[in-house]
Amino acid sequence: MQTLMRHFLLGLSLAAPIGPINAAQMDRGLRKGFLHAWLVGVGAMLADGIFMLLVYFGVIHFLSIPFMQTFLWLFGFFILTYIGVESFRSVGKLTSSTDDNKDSLLKSFTAGFLMSLLNPLSILFWLGIYGSVLTDMVKTYDAQGVLLYSSAIMTGILVWDVSMALLSSSFRRMLTPRLLSLLSIVSGLSLIGFGLYFGYQALLVLLG
Repeated sequence: MQTLMRHFLLGLSLAAPIGPINAAQMDRGLRKGFLHAWLVGVGAMLADGIFMLLVYFGVIHFLSIPFMQTFLWLFGFFILTYIGVESFRSVGKLTSSTDDNKDSLLKSFTAGFLMSLLNPLSILFWLGIYGSVLTDMVKTYDAQGVLLYSSAIMTGILVWDVSMALLSSSFRRMLTPRLLSLLSIVSGLSLIGFGLYFGYQALLVLLG
């Protein structure tokens, strides 16, 4: 049980650092409510699951090729900047109602998935952290144990995603429209900042 909790806390700590996904969840939660913020996290979780499988099967090293890194940095730049600009465009349109149509829900899910999937930092993170944990688990446990403890890591990530979605949607209900607009601007700036960082990293790879 202690080992299970340790892997759960690892998943929680993997999701907790402030980054593009948390900023996007806060932005969606403020603008559209809990479900949209949660779906951003679910999309990111799916990408995390893919990374875990790639690490498990040993093919993630393909993504360390300079061409692939440049490709991922550039797409990450485009997606994060686009979402940040979209946040600015929505300022002044924040209301107490949510727009839970299927297209916008799918858009929130896709945004989280692509932001995580096309994030080279996520790739390096999973390669370094989960790769090390997986090596240790394979030495110590059988296939069922590896699956169980890997699932505990994903459960920790899920709990953090739900917490972020609840926090942002709660802010949305409690704050005035003016403060919501201000927070939406801050979220948009944060996303654009991450996007520009990704673009800078792509430039460094191209020039290097």
